[in-house]
Amino acid sequence: MSPVDPAKYTAFLAAMALMAISPGPANLFFIRTGLSGKKRNVFAGVLGVNSATLVWFVAAALGLQALMIALPVAFTVMTLVGGLYLVWLGGSTIRHALKLENERIDPQFMAPAAPGTLTRTLREGFMVQMLNPKVLLFFSVVLPPFLDIARPMPAQMSVFAATAIGMDVISMTSYGLLAVTLSHLLQQPRHRRTFDIAAGSVLVLIAVMILWHGLQDLI
Repeated sequence: MSPVDPAKYTAFLAAMALMAISPGPANLFFIRTGLSGKKRNVFAGVLGVNSATLVWFVAAALGLQALMIALPVAFTVMTLVGGLYLVWLGGSTIRHALKLENERIDPQFMAPAAPGTLTRTLREGFMVQMLNPKVLLFFSVVLPPFLDIARPMPAQMSVFAATAIGMDVISMTSYGLLAVTLSHLLQQPRHRRTFDIAAGSVLVLIAVMILWHGLQDLI
């Protein structure tokens, strides 16, 4: 017997494809990372984000969904923490943009990453995904309908995890490398500043919406 229901798996593929390419905190993170002009930063981010996705799948297999149903306030708290993290990330991006000087960016902007940069990018990617409300939504609402209680759960979760991570790797790498390709256009600080302020503002806007809905659930 197949580890997953073929019909449900086909539907899951379609749902994952849409979620992978849709705008969200993770994809904005990869655009922001790719604009550093360093491909290896993108790959470090991909590793960080998908390591977090794997942690989520393991947690789900161990009963996270049941915990969320039994203690809905836990879901709300994680949503609020995720929103606050996005506020910090968006605010940091805007703050960095406002510090750019009105001269051409130093050529070292395109130089190899300094020691520690890859680790920082990996860590940021991990945190973005761990606190990503889109991921919370996926595991609490999107994934459960595709599971078949008549089939072994570990096998099902393994297949769905491999599929989700595979699609995310393709999508996130594409976003990041496209940003790397376009990064030379943003060597002018005014262009880079405009993009960073826009990207940071979108992250903050997403965060405000998340926090608003989270607070509504607590009231």
